[in-house]
Amino acid sequence: MTDQAAVRDPGLQPERTRLAWRRTTLSCTVAAILAGRAALHHGTTTLSVLVCALCLLLWLGFLAVAHRRLTALSATSRPRPLAPRAAAMATLCTMALAVCATAMVL
Repeated sequence: MTDQAAVRDPGLQPERTRLAWRRTTLSCTVAAILAGRAALHHGTTTLSVLVCALCLLLWLGFLAVAHRRLTALSATSRPRPLAPRAAAMATLCTMALAVCATAMVL
């Protein structure tokens, strides 16, 4: 009985988690592209270039966190929990990118 208790059937939960990370990565990519488009479409000012560069840096930071998490999810059947620092980094990048994209569009 202990052998069966040690074996864990995660079901589709790892796949749902991978898909959620991919959806969030896609939405961050779209926000970064829209910010870049807005900066180029309305003329390039120093502020728009700085905000666009900030969006790019935030997007790259989120991509780094997402890549590490997706790699960890694919490596084992039972990945370690997301570290608080990585969770905070992903949240910060996502929220700041949304604010920057909104500022660029308005």
